[in-house]
Amino acid sequence: MTHLHFDLETIDSWDRFYRANFLNCLSGFKSTHLIGTLSADGFTNLGLFHNVVHLGADPALIGYINRPVEAAPHTLQNIQHTGMYTMNAVHSGMIAQAHQASAKYPRHVSEFEEVGLNSCFRKGITAPFVLESAVQYALQLVEVVPIRHNNTFLVIGQLTGAWVQAGLLGPDGFLHLEKAGTVTTLGIDGYYETSLLQRFAYAKPDAAPEPLPLPDEP
Repeated sequence: MTHLHFDLETIDSWDRFYRANFLNCLSGFKSTHLIGTLSADGFTNLGLFHNVVHLGADPALIGYINRPVEAAPHTLQNIQHTGMYTMNAVHSGMIAQAHQASAKYPRHVSEFEEVGLNSCFRKGITAPFVLESAVQYALQLVEVVPIRHNNTFLVIGQLTGAWVQAGLLGPDGFLHLEKAGTVTTLGIDGYYETSLLQRFAYAKPDAAPEPLPLPDEP
């Protein structure tokens, strides 16, 4: 295997967009979500985020990285105002609409209406969901952690409820997201379909990896 070496001086010399593509691809494939929020004056907002991460199961915490406020203010402002927001997984039938939601619309403009996705509200939750999404869940704000080195923020929320398309939940709690056509992203503009290759039993130091049956296997 042959590797090409790029030192930091070389990377820093590249064109801004070339460099951004390269660096955004280094960390690999990412989950892709539309975050739904409601503004203080009642406007629905939808933002595309590729950096959502599971932080813990007990309590159930999920985080995402918000860019500097000057670059992406609306989602974070709305979350801090209402304390509530939704995560909506993106599937292959809605990638054009989801990508368009990353455009910088004015705060009084609803991305739902602009990109052609439908909002829906559920009892007790002030933030809008994406009706077309197969996996939707609501979060209550726990903490906003400033990352001072680049002025971004780790936004941490606690799960308050989840809505999952029928047929995705396995008998052991595993969600077969590929059955919904859930996509992943590479970089800032590449969208990929997924397929399950293999699952394994819990790894132990004194045992070889034990493959688990795949959904279509007996």
